[in-house]
Amino acid sequence: MCELLGMSANVPTDICFSFTGLMQRGGRTGPHRDGWGIAFYEGRGARSFHDPQPSCESEIAALVQRYSIKSRIVISHIRRANRGRVCLENTHPFGRELWGRHWMFAHNGELKGIKRRTTEFYTPIGSTDSEHAFCWLLDNIRRRFPLAPRDPKTLWRFIAGLAEELNALGIFNFLLSDSRYLYAHCSTRLAWLTRRAPFGEAHLQDADMTVDFVRETSPNDVVTVIATQPLTVNEVWQVMAPGELVVFEGGELAWQALNAQPPM
Repeated sequence: MCELLGMSANVPTDICFSFTGLMQRGGRTGPHRDGWGIAFYEGRGARSFHDPQPSCESEIAALVQRYSIKSRIVISHIRRANRGRVCLENTHPFGRELWGRHWMFAHNGELKGIKRRTTEFYTPIGSTDSEHAFCWLLDNIRRRFPLAPRDPKTLWRFIAGLAEELNALGIFNFLLSDSRYLYAHCSTRLAWLTRRAPFGEAHLQDADMTVDFVRETSPNDVVTVIATQPLTVNEVWQVMAPGELVVFEGGELAWQALNAQPPM
């Protein structure tokens, strides 16, 4: 199985600390050696890096670890392949355009029969069930909402229903963003924490590294980190329930749903 990492913040923030922990799991402290990727939103744009090499050995991952790219939304993924060969086009996160926005998606799990579902507007480039699921999701959103709905909760409820429909095919842990909101859906395992004042120290589980966030933040900063498994050993993580979908905006929990019904 793969692992996910996401971040939502109210100010541009770097994810170097959390990414340092995740990249160790890509072949050193974990078995996820089949590629990795990360996407940073910068305004309406999205900057992404992908590499089919293990993240613990990747020079590109080492660059991302050192290079302080600041973003309000980040999605990252380390892969342990179960569907699709190990190659660049099969590395997450995947990206597509809808309503003039960059949508990014990363998935942990396996969906049996997803490739039998047809898509009209979006075609997978690689061979993973994950990318096919992403194309199917956006296809359904685009058909239901040719234009972005005025009330975002209408969209959130629709996505929650689609997530439950796909979750019935297997395991569907995912992170999704349209540059404004960060969606996280738990099928089997996902956890999150929100850091806000008063800040303290955090120590990574997978590397001998500690950060004092008092020195790295301002009192008004709010940063939420989402991961397949907690990345730190001295912080309290909120473990999500199977079937739960949460939506974050500016680091704050904006909406959550549990066991939504598939859309009719």
